[in-house]
Amino acid sequence: MAQPSQVRTYQPAESAVFLKTTERFGGLSNMAPGFPIVLNGVRIRTSEALYQACRFPRRPDVQRQIIDDPSPMTAKMRSKPFRSETRPDWDLVRVKIMRWCLRVKLAQNWQTFGELLLSTGDMPIVEKKVRRKDFWGATEQPDGTLVGRNVLGRLLMELREQLKGAEVERLRFIPPLDIPDFLLLGKPIEAVQAPTNAQIPGWAARQSLAPVAAPPPSDPQPSLFEQPMIAKAVPLVPTSQQPTARTALAPYPKYRDCGLPWLGEIPEYWDVRRSKYVFREVDKRTPRKPPGADGCGLIRCCW
Repeated sequence: MAQPSQVRTYQPAESAVFLKTTERFGGLSNMAPGFPIVLNGVRIRTSEALYQACRFPRRPDVQRQIIDDPSPMTAKMRSKPFRSETRPDWDLVRVKIMRWCLRVKLAQNWQTFGELLLSTGDMPIVEKKVRRKDFWGATEQPDGTLVGRNVLGRLLMELREQLKGAEVERLRFIPPLDIPDFLLLGKPIEAVQAPTNAQIPGWAARQSLAPVAAPPPSDPQPSLFEQPMIAKAVPLVPTSQQPTARTALAPYPKYRDCGLPWLGEIPEYWDVRRSKYVFREVDKRTPRKPPGADGCGLIRCCW
C-alpha cells in the first residue's frame, strides 16, 4: 500500500499525460520506439527493454531474449517466467536503475527526446495507468483526477529540470551505476557518451543563479587529524590567534573559560563532561569471526 506522503493527485488538463506511445507525449513512455540505445556495442530498441534486462544480470540468456524482441511489450512479457531470478535487491535499486535508463535514453537521443521533454514546459508529467498500478504512474479516479505515486513521471520531471539547468552538460556523460552485478550479457556495463555535436535547436540552458562560493582563507587552521597536538595543552594555533565564541558570533550574553585551551570560551551555562558520561560501550561482537580475531565493540550515545 502506498504511503500517503508519496501519493500525488494530478489534473489531466494541466498535465503532460501519456498512456499510448502514439499520443502527443507518448515518446516519454519507456515503450516508445524511435529512441534506440547502444550499450556495450549492443543495440537495444527501447528503454523498457533495457530496464527489464537489468533485472537479470546473472542471466545473460534472458537478457538476450529481452533485448532481441522487436516489441517492448513482448520483451516485458518475456521476463515474467524468470521473475523468481530477479536480482535480490531489485526493490531497493529499481528506481535508481530507472533514473539511469532515462538518462541513457536522453544522452543517446539528445535532440529528439530532449525536445520532447522540454515541450512539456512546467507541466506535471504523468504516466496514466489503466489498471490499478500506481507506483510508476497514476490511475484515473471517478472525479477525473489522476492519483498515484507516479514515480516515472517524477523522474522525467527531475530529468527535465536538469536539462533546463546550468549543469546540463553533465547529462551528456552517463557513468554506470555503482551497484553490484551491473552487467549486460555477462560484461560490466560501460559509460554512455552523448555525441559532442548533439544540440537541441533553439534551446539554451538557463544560467545558474547560485552565488559564487567565497575563496578559502589564506591561512586556514590545520586539521587536528592531519597534524596532532605538539604537546599537551598546546594547540596548533596559538590561543591568542584563535577566534573565541565571543568574538566570532556572541549570540549568548555571558561566556566563561571552559578550562580547555583548544576550545576557548563557551556560554556560561554550558557544561563540559568527559566522554564516559556521554557514551557507554555496548559489547556486541560479530557472531562469526576468523579464528584469533577480536569482535568489534559498539559505542552508544546516552545523551
